[in-house]
Amino acid sequence: MIIAITGGTGFIGRHLIARHVARGDEVRYLTRHTPEKVIAGATAVIGDLSVIDSLLPLVRGVDVLYHCAAELNDVTKMRDTNVVGTHLLLTAANGQVKRWVQLSSTGVYGSKPTQDVNENTPINPMNAYEISKAAADELVYTAMNEQRLHGVVLRPSNVYGVDMPNQSLFQLVNMIKRGLFFFIGGRGSMVNYIHLDNVIDALILCGTATLPANGRTYIVSDCCTLKEFVAIITTALGVPCPKKRLPETLVRLVACLGDYLPRFPLRSSRVDALTYRHIYQTNKIESELGYRHTISMSAGLSELVRYAK
Repeated sequence: MIIAITGGTGFIGRHLIARHVARGDEVRYLTRHTPEKVIAGATAVIGDLSVIDSLLPLVRGVDVLYHCAAELNDVTKMRDTNVVGTHLLLTAANGQVKRWVQLSSTGVYGSKPTQDVNENTPINPMNAYEISKAAADELVYTAMNEQRLHGVVLRPSNVYGVDMPNQSLFQLVNMIKRGLFFFIGGRGSMVNYIHLDNVIDALILCGTATLPANGRTYIVSDCCTLKEFVAIITTALGVPCPKKRLPETLVRLVACLGDYLPRFPLRSSRVDALTYRHIYQTNKIESELGYRHTISMSAGLSELVRYAK
């Protein structure tokens, strides 16, 4: 198979490249600059999502295109990269790509859903990143509905792994190790994470499995209670499980300071993450594509803690 990947130098993309190379596929990946380190078995295509002509060598005669590129941090670049870039890539891919796999995010359902989420849940993007991802997905759905494209949209929850660029989990491990962690509000908070290897499995299923229909959306996630999540970490660290629990109202009041003070360790978004009550349901990808987790939450978190030590 001929595989094309945008975002191939990123956290998810580079592991996706390695997996397809190991399968014996011909792999191309988009990069803005000549790579300092060559990815063995894959071909770098120098180009930019803002320049349509540079995308043509990437998409020409491709069996599966994985659109993994996205701007996560710079709000001023999110629309140009995530929305306009997707539009230009769709234009370049017209008539060239047999299947498009759109890497989206459960973030499009909102930063803090009030109930369990499945693929039929209405989207409710709140911040600039979520809004841009939802808009990009809509462009892909439109192309698929017009039969200009055959493909699928995959929405993972929070993706983690030992080489993840986001340091939030490592910070949590450090807080627990130092005895600084405390639970917030009532019991029953849920955690939604998905190990990188599981996401790669899901992406490849979306790219290679027989799809029941065009334009499918799939959620992939793993979940457990926050208490179970913390217990996995404390066991791996060899420290006691925290017992301190503070009122949510009080913690949110203090966290408001962190929203305006860059170095303050507590923010409203962190409080949200520690008081989730919802889960992301994965029944659809399991029943339609035969997806199963290969890395459990316990195994994945324990690996991360060992790496953090």
